[in-house]
Amino acid sequence: MAGHTENEITIAAPLDLVWDMTNDVERWPQLFSEYADAEVLTRQGDTVTFRLTMHPDENGKVWSWVSERTTDRDKLTVTARRIEPGPFEYMNIRWEYEETPDGTRMRWTQDFAMRPDAPVDDAGMTDIINRNSPVQMALIRDRIEQAADERRTSPVTPA
Repeated sequence: MAGHTENEITIAAPLDLVWDMTNDVERWPQLFSEYADAEVLTRQGDTVTFRLTMHPDENGKVWSWVSERTTDRDKLTVTARRIEPGPFEYMNIRWEYEETPDGTRMRWTQDFAMRPDAPVDDAGMTDIINRNSPVQMALIRDRIEQAADERRTSPVTPA
């Protein structure tokens, strides 16, 4: 049985700011609390291949993997997949953005399957993702809303 999760949040900030900040992979360690490093390996058009490295877990293990991410600004979507799946048989992620009266809605959909020798099964990973995604999304929301507030309150310097 495969795993599937859907999580979303509304960010009180303009779509362009949300798009730019959440698709700046090199700055993900400042946006997400779980990533220690994000190294871009290649860029080809709208596709970026990168290595993510997490902070050590409770046992001191550092998890790292390579992913590929393709943005489609016209459709306000991003598709991603793990190239080095690690404990996953596969991991596919879709990000969707939508302007709303309250700001920008960001939705993450993840489809995956765990390898038989993984430390957790599909149901266990579904629970982990559904606990962690709202935490990360709230952190991202807060950081983007802070950036939006700073832009609104910054003095304009005459040219």
